[in-house]
Amino acid sequence: MRRVLFDEDVPRQLRRDLPGYEIRTVQEQGWSSVKNGELLRKASATFDVFVTADKRLQFQQTISQFSIGVVVLATGDTRLPQLRAVLKHIDQAIQNVAGGSVIVVSTA
Repeated sequence: MRRVLFDEDVPRQLRRDLPGYEIRTVQEQGWSSVKNGELLRKASATFDVFVTADKRLQFQQTISQFSIGVVVLATGDTRLPQLRAVLKHIDQAIQNVAGGSVIVVSTA
């Protein structure tokens, strides 16, 4: 089972729609104030996938240096109904993202 970390900008209720994963949030881990680079380092030790709506992350960090895969939700709106509309794509991205790489999920 893939271990998934939701960033602060991803609604935690989305995990109910993704039952095939062990999902925790940044807040639950006590990492709310941790900056992106350090957050990816910490998350790499425990998680397989980091899900975020921060579209800049992939350009600000060298993702290939981390063992965690990153799924970027580039949907424009991260409210639950909008994310549920692309749930199949989010699920596929979580399943398929490899460590050190990024998959972007968009509405386009």
